[in-house]
Amino acid sequence: MSESERQDDATLRDESFMSAEDLRAYMQEMRRARSEASLSAAEIARAKLIKKLSQPVDVTPEFVSDVKKNLLSQMRIAAERGETDVLVMRFPNELCTDRGRALNNGEADWPATLTGRPKQAYALWTEHLKSAGYELKAQIIDWPGGMPGDIGFYLSWEAAEEH
Repeated sequence: MSESERQDDATLRDESFMSAEDLRAYMQEMRRARSEASLSAAEIARAKLIKKLSQPVDVTPEFVSDVKKNLLSQMRIAAERGETDVLVMRFPNELCTDRGRALNNGEADWPATLTGRPKQAYALWTEHLKSAGYELKAQIIDWPGGMPGDIGFYLSWEAAEEH
């Protein structure tokens, strides 16, 4: 047996019992690895969602009718609970050309930054719901790491004097 083999063998025997400190370090490393693995899965899911929501849908009369029926159902349930708005769409800020900066700053032209399906949703509200008295409220709804994250579209039927 060579000197390096004897050292390796001795090292292996010495590691058969980990110190409490070594065990804590191992546990922390395992938690970090699990967290990184789930973060990677979350990043993959987010990328898929962005890709999907970037692709426009075919806005047929049937599609508009189905959307209106779904919205009416959501709004009735919310109204029964005494609420005056409902979250109708949540999307990553990457679907705004400025990642939500104009929206966050309250700039009047923030809708011009929308792309993909959020842009279509805004157009659907403008063409079919605004004239019926519904308001579309848009806001940043999460702040990962203190930075703007997802954006939410809320459909509101609250009277102006109640604001």
